[in-house]
Amino acid sequence: MKLSLHNSLTKKKEIFTPIDVNNVRMYVCGPTVYDTAHIGNARPVVVFDMLFRLLRHVYGEDHVTYVRNITDVDDKINARAAERGISIRQLTDETTAVYHADMDALGALRPTIEPRATEHIDEMLHMIGTLIDKGHAYAAEGHVLFAVDSMKNYGKLSGRSVDDMIAGARVEVAPYKRNPMDFVLWKPSKEGEPRWPSPWGEGRPGWHIECSAMSEKHLGETFDIHGGGIDLTFPHHENEIAQSCCAHGNQRMANVWMHNGFVQVEGEKMSKSLGNFTTVHDLIDQWPGEAIRLALLTTHYAKPFNWTAEGVKEAKRMLDQWYALTADVEASEPSDAVVAALADDLNTPKAIAELHALRSKAQGGDRDAAASLKASLQQLIGVLHKDPKDWADWRPKGATDVDEGAIQALVDERLEARNSKDFAKSDELRDTLAAMGVVLKDSKNKETGAFETTWTLEG
Repeated sequence: MKLSLHNSLTKKKEIFTPIDVNNVRMYVCGPTVYDTAHIGNARPVVVFDMLFRLLRHVYGEDHVTYVRNITDVDDKINARAAERGISIRQLTDETTAVYHADMDALGALRPTIEPRATEHIDEMLHMIGTLIDKGHAYAAEGHVLFAVDSMKNYGKLSGRSVDDMIAGARVEVAPYKRNPMDFVLWKPSKEGEPRWPSPWGEGRPGWHIECSAMSEKHLGETFDIHGGGIDLTFPHHENEIAQSCCAHGNQRMANVWMHNGFVQVEGEKMSKSLGNFTTVHDLIDQWPGEAIRLALLTTHYAKPFNWTAEGVKEAKRMLDQWYALTADVEASEPSDAVVAALADDLNTPKAIAELHALRSKAQGGDRDAAASLKASLQQLIGVLHKDPKDWADWRPKGATDVDEGAIQALVDERLEARNSKDFAKSDELRDTLAAMGVVLKDSKNKETGAFETTWTLEG
């Protein structure tokens, strides 16, 4: 099985060749735990969880190491803890627990290793000292800064000009900087902020050094894949590369860099001021986690994704049908066609098309297709892990036991499809309603010739 991935560093799709097939290594930037995760934060978790699953399928579960960090020292964390009047550790522990619960609900496997930044201060201090010794960093007024001029190909990942990088980095003008682009590796702590002793005075690390130090400790100086959202390309990932390559004297920190696209909500940029700030914690009260996950996978990971109520509704319908079709089937092996689609740079739209082809065969009575459909969905897509009855019984938080309005809407949609002779959609909606325990009774209006439908619930 050849796996192809688009490499943000080389700007092209390449055949993936691990450094060590017995230990394929991937690092993904994790959350800064000051607030609950929104749908934009969830996208990289779901995308790279699926890549993790694919790598395990291709190379074996015991031959893949996935590291996703927890950033638990940051200006936003300090501010939020002060605002709530609680300790920083209490805030980060609470927020991390909610994050885990939310991502578990989305069907994301826990990473192999989940390092916390505050538990790797010694590694950061060692790397900072190495950068100073090699002439890539300097101390000034209690700060340590990376000297951007010391790295010839700084900016290669993002491909930005110096002017663009200055604008994108929101450069802080400070008298102790030799170059406006130089960025902080270590800085003094203000009163009430976390602090650690260092050769340059008590203080705390800059954001970028955290990932360089943690990835080196757990994956080595150079590893296979580094992932994250496209918003991290610059300055965060650019600065990670600068720190790691200059500290180790290597040409690359990771061989492949992958970035998922931005997330919008109903066609607009997500913003609290627009009232469309959508947290995963709130969404899982309205929709099953697996439906949220599948909705996020309907668009290719590298493209912008538009979160819509209709999109997650459609994902829920697909899952209803898949659950009903495979309820009494033992999973076999994932479909070669689904694996091939995902092996082509995680082409989830193609993979979903292949899943629909399997569904059609299963509907025709092909038990092998149903078994392969179930295996593909469980092992690679990361869904169909609920008990089919529990899935059928799921209701939004606060809803009555029977959401008659929702059922009627589906019945009306099916009736419209049938009267317009869209029989494929009509059949699909019929199966969705059947999975919900809805019994349909069709009749024909003698005057108009149109079909009419009444419904009851089983039992």
